Amino acid sequence: MKGTITVYQITAFAKRAGVGRETIRYYERRGLLPPTERTASGYRLYTEDDVRRVRFIRRMQALGFTLDEIHKLLGVVDRDDERCRDMYTFVVQKLDEVREKIAALERTEAMLRELKEACPHEEHMYTCPIIDLTLGVDREYMPVKRQ
Repeated sequence: MKGTITVYQITAFAKRAGVGRETIRYYERRGLLPPTERTASGYRLYTEDDVRRVRFIRRMQALGFTLDEIHKLLGVVDRDDERCRDMYTFVVQKLDEVREKIAALERTEAMLRELKEACPHEEHMYTCPIIDLTLGVDREYMPVKRQ
């Protein structure tokens, strides 16, 4: 039948979208999902557009976007004019953030590797080269533990 719209109540909608009912309610409270139509008895009704929207939210979360950022992205998605340019700008900004995080993690990895390589792997030493390097202690002046 042409023109028929499938609607879901919250349990079926949540299952179709791959999230829990509380997630749906939370997204509604955060303004990520627009208010839905309701039945005469007050049940919310959701459509396939709502399913796609929740799946979009989940994909954006998986890419590292915060819910606040997703809320802004959805504002871009919901507008008709200049959507593509605005979305591109958002994605480029997020890509820059991710690259900065990767660079910071690579610096951390290099420092940890250096600390690991400084360790002679002797567990019962009084002085610890890792602690010394971390604290910037000159090992020549460390007191020697006496037996």
